[in-house]
Amino acid sequence: MGDTPPAANVLTDRLLRSWLRCRRKAWLDRHADPSDRRWTAHRNLQLDDQQRCFVALLPQPPGHGEAACRSGAKGVVGLRLKGSGPADMALEAHPPLLLKVPGESRWGRFAYQPVLARQGRRLTREHQLPLALSAQLLESEQQAPVPELLVVGGGGRRLERDRVPFTAGLKRQLTDSLRKLAQDLQRQSPPALAADRRKCTLCCWRGVCGEEASAQGHLSEVSGIGAKRREMLIELGIEGLADLAAADPDQLASRMERFGDQHGEVARALVLQARAQRDNLVTRLTEGPALPELIEAPGVLLYDIESDPDARHDFLHGFVRVPRCSDGRWDLDQARYHPILVLEHHGEARCWQRLDRFLSQYRDWPILHYGETESLALRRMGQRQSVPDVQLKHLQERLIDVHARVRRSWRLPLSSYGLKSVASWQGFRWSLPGADGARALLWWRQWLGEGPRRRGSRYALRWILQYNRDDCLATWAVASWMAGQDATG
Repeated sequence: MGDTPPAANVLTDRLLRSWLRCRRKAWLDRHADPSDRRWTAHRNLQLDDQQRCFVALLPQPPGHGEAACRSGAKGVVGLRLKGSGPADMALEAHPPLLLKVPGESRWGRFAYQPVLARQGRRLTREHQLPLALSAQLLESEQQAPVPELLVVGGGGRRLERDRVPFTAGLKRQLTDSLRKLAQDLQRQSPPALAADRRKCTLCCWRGVCGEEASAQGHLSEVSGIGAKRREMLIELGIEGLADLAAADPDQLASRMERFGDQHGEVARALVLQARAQRDNLVTRLTEGPALPELIEAPGVLLYDIESDPDARHDFLHGFVRVPRCSDGRWDLDQARYHPILVLEHHGEARCWQRLDRFLSQYRDWPILHYGETESLALRRMGQRQSVPDVQLKHLQERLIDVHARVRRSWRLPLSSYGLKSVASWQGFRWSLPGADGARALLWWRQWLGEGPRRRGSRYALRWILQYNRDDCLATWAVASWMAGQDATG
């Protein structure tokens, strides 16, 4: 059932969920221009997880609306609950699922409890309070108490159940949160940008907030500054990037030591990073080559993994093989992509055999990857497969984290040292605009379909491979720039 837009002054469970994640997001959801939203795969992944969880919880299809409640259906969807809260606030909730439980209600000798599917492994206020709003309105609708709420997780693979008592304390938290949400929505301008903007990558308003953060020189735009460090700097009178760039590094280090020696130690690096971003400066931090392993290498393997974190499943190990010409040049025209697709029923032993067989063909070639994911995944897989320590040690020596080498050897005029940021700075462009790891995971689930005999769109698999190959080539864009700088001294 599609969501009907609520009235402008109604507080909904969706607005409450947005507010719990970010006060600014709730305001933008209500007041901003909808055309400024950016589609993200996160919401689709949530709905996919929800569907998997609900099918595992309730194998038969649920009923729909109040008619299903009257008939005593085991599960009900599509019931919109309305009511009022403190100070006559208009409230509305659309619970994803109502589950039939023992009790007495106006519909008969049974009652219902609201159910929510969570992503991730922890139960948070983002799950509890919107579900509590559904419970509060459901109590009035069914004229029966809701003693507990149900949160399910695991995406249907290993269904987990968290039973949350609907206590007086939870009700007080709900009332307080709704009151604060109402106050924020009455503002003429949005709340301040989030202090820690790492969550913004999942948000449909990230473009709007990113533009404002850049325009105002928000401290979160400085690489290395998270929420806590930003609070420390503001307490010291440093409000933005310009203030930080103008600070004396030694004086700031001395002042930040009151928060702990470790903060004093990074003060100089933060000031220099802010100056690099303000003045568009590129600074070399080390004297020797950043990638000495490439000087005599006969070729390189570029490596990138695509994974499903909740399932703890690395479903694609992608490699691009880049040989070296006899004159020392790297021959991208001869580069070849080698995807190793891993279905869960293949088993890890088979996956390791395929990886080992491929890597053994290029024993003297360094393996470049961006971030620690690939190195950790290979090492842990090898340990689980009882690979000899000598073999694992040799493999670890071949693995080179390009991200770590960039951070160690260079200071760049960028707010992020992530692959997309650094490779884009070098002029690299992904062939699928807007693609990211979350979208690749969504494509993977779409391709999996209902099993080996009923696969989804083959285009989804093609897009995954294309995105993974691009990530490998983006890693090379960064590595080849560093190698070029090494060659020129």
